[in-house]
Amino acid sequence: MPSAATSTALPAPPRPGRTAPGWLVTLLVCAGQFLVILDVSVVNVALPAMRSGLGLSELGLQWIVNAYVITFAGFMLLGGRAADLFGRKRIFVLGLALFTVASLAGGVAQQPWQLIVARSLQGIGAAVLSPATLTILTTSFPTGPARTRAIATWTAVGAGGGAVGGLVGGVLTQYLSWRWVLLINVPVGALVLLGAVLWLTESRQATARRLDIPGALLATAGLGLVAYGIVRTETAGWGSAAALLPLFAGLAVIAAFLAVEARAKAPLMPLGMFRMRAVSSANAAMLLSGAAMFSMWYFLSLYMQNVLGYSPLRAGLSFIPHSLSIVIGSKLAPRLMHKMGAKTLAVCGAALSACGMLWQGTMGVDGTYLGTLLGPGILMAFGAGLSATPVAAIATSGAAPGEQGLVSGLINTSRQMGGALGLSVLSTVAAAHALTGDGPAALASGYGLAFHVGALVLVVAIALMLTALPRRREDATRG
Repeated sequence: MPSAATSTALPAPPRPGRTAPGWLVTLLVCAGQFLVILDVSVVNVALPAMRSGLGLSELGLQWIVNAYVITFAGFMLLGGRAADLFGRKRIFVLGLALFTVASLAGGVAQQPWQLIVARSLQGIGAAVLSPATLTILTTSFPTGPARTRAIATWTAVGAGGGAVGGLVGGVLTQYLSWRWVLLINVPVGALVLLGAVLWLTESRQATARRLDIPGALLATAGLGLVAYGIVRTETAGWGSAAALLPLFAGLAVIAAFLAVEARAKAPLMPLGMFRMRAVSSANAAMLLSGAAMFSMWYFLSLYMQNVLGYSPLRAGLSFIPHSLSIVIGSKLAPRLMHKMGAKTLAVCGAALSACGMLWQGTMGVDGTYLGTLLGPGILMAFGAGLSATPVAAIATSGAAPGEQGLVSGLINTSRQMGGALGLSVLSTVAAAHALTGDGPAALASGYGLAFHVGALVLVVAIALMLTALPRRREDATRG
């Protein structure tokens, strides 16, 4: 986490021919991953202040979040491939530099369009940076327990970044300004950038340097149009032209992307890779899990503030047990994988989360923290931590070393795009149900329905894991 990166004493840079210790490599790349995931959720509690400060419209407010998530997911594949071809350290540094500069631009923005552009650039920087973080870990540690522990730490830090985003955003907004939810990235990013330049070592795939730029643009445009169409259904309805036109256009662009990839000499996403059972099944499971679990923080924050009357800071503090649970689950996962196997643990973790979502869906207007939020929240978060590590480990263990960056990009794209699309769909479900009544009770009922639909999505994910995930991946479960 950022505090760890700023308080830990770092050793002298390694001399030529020597490599940095494993703990330092893990610290640097996980600090970068923390910033990337933190910015997915940190702006949520600051949105009202952003709206009043810049005069944002309702649509503009939505795109403060969507601009980051969509460009993050859309360019993730390009980032993973670039890390393989041009060097993992070089791409890590480039992505972190872009992310840090874009954070500064967003923090000083004076117009809505400036903030949205800055968030888009942040998303591109994150897409370049994030795959490199996991690839550096998987290529820095040998197959076995050391690699599994490193992946678990990476997963825990990323999960923690998403979990504490509400708390960090609430504190910064209440005591400083909404601008600091972006500006805080600047000093931390600069420190990690310096450490990466000094201590990380370079590695790359020995092949010709070629990037599939048309594929990246088509993938981003297609995903963006689909997400925009889903968002439009909240106000225009599923049967309206305003929603259907971008949805169908997005699907057409995605079809064009697949056609380009099938014919490209150096495709961004080699379609033959999905013939590997570990890669295809793990990405499908991550997509569904992300669609269900990404919305947990969003709806809990709305429930606490809009129904129970919590302040942003109190809502952020209420997420501390959730954050600890997801980190504990991620850290326990390697030991449990060794005993249970990756597939069994992934299924058990998803089942725990589904039970928590079913429980959380019973929320009402008279809910309390101890009686309504704490128990199901811990169950959902702990299950998410348990399941994410084995799914990621299965996916990366199914690819050759030269394709690790691509697979890392795929698994992150699945997680983030699943989350963006899932949030759009579940928000529509919640809003439509809330319109059937009035006041906080209707809102609570709508949020509860969203959790129940999310639980159903997790049940589908569990069925997929049981039938499609490999029984055992030696790279993921055994030393």
